[in-house]
Amino acid sequence: MGAAAAEPPRATGLVSSVVNDTLEFYRWTWSIRDKRVDDWPLMQSPFPTLTISTIYLLTVWLGPKWMKTREPFQLRFLLVVYNFGMVLLNFFIFKELFLSSRARGYSYVCQTVDYSDNVYEVRIAAALWWYYVSKGIEYLDTVFFILRKKFNQISFLHVYHHFTMFTLWWIGIKWVAGGQAFFGAQMNAFIHVIMYMYYGLAACGPKFQKYLWWKRYLTILQLVQFHVTIGHTALSIYIDCPFPKWMHWGVIFYAVTFILLFGNFYYRTYKLPKEPVKNGKIANGAVANGVSKPENNAVVENGKKQKKGKAKGE
Repeated sequence: MGAAAAEPPRATGLVSSVVNDTLEFYRWTWSIRDKRVDDWPLMQSPFPTLTISTIYLLTVWLGPKWMKTREPFQLRFLLVVYNFGMVLLNFFIFKELFLSSRARGYSYVCQTVDYSDNVYEVRIAAALWWYYVSKGIEYLDTVFFILRKKFNQISFLHVYHHFTMFTLWWIGIKWVAGGQAFFGAQMNAFIHVIMYMYYGLAACGPKFQKYLWWKRYLTILQLVQFHVTIGHTALSIYIDCPFPKWMHWGVIFYAVTFILLFGNFYYRTYKLPKEPVKNGKIANGAVANGVSKPENNAVVENGKKQKKGKAKGE
């Protein structure tokens, strides 16, 4: 009986110890944050980012259900503006990181974080913050797929990529808004300039399709990026670069997941033999050539069918 009676206090003490250790770890991590970004939008706490990302996941889940009985929206003009806007934003990020890091003499092999208020260091931190924000803006990629009823585009890879990039980069900005972090963001921003240029041209209509033969090379470019990221990070670990080791290993693990997912996508899209086309449709229900014809020449405007004519925004 005595041993049994002593058990609850022991369990309570264990829980109390775990809570105290967790709080102590939290205080320690908060003490080494990048204080320059404390007052920047979304950076005071992780909760705004987590809230936005949670809303995103709810949209992924509920959006297709809401659109199930509705006609797809035609968003051509909006998509053109959005995609070319993302081209400009990513070019700005790339330009700021490239010019500022060059002005500071950054090393592409090993670069520590400079938390000073040097004008170029602040520009690098600001560019990385914009990079993080751009990943939140990219949630609109999924929203547009839902509104256009392109549900087949909302794959696990798509959701995983968008959700994790925005959510995890909050950590990067909060603790390492500079140093080694500039390299991956600079490379990715450059690739996104090319990627959104492709999407922007594709949104302009069929007359541009003949210029878009290079779609598969976007995936190859992304795969090359992930391999370069692993090599760059592994080299930093090997030479014992004074950059947070937990982030180095986290980046490697993260890049490996992308190699597996993007590699699987590339294989299934470009290497597997195409299924036979029957009556304009592939056997699995996908539309041949990725282009569908509206029934009865109907055009959708703001979710409603119209006979003939063009929808707004085209």
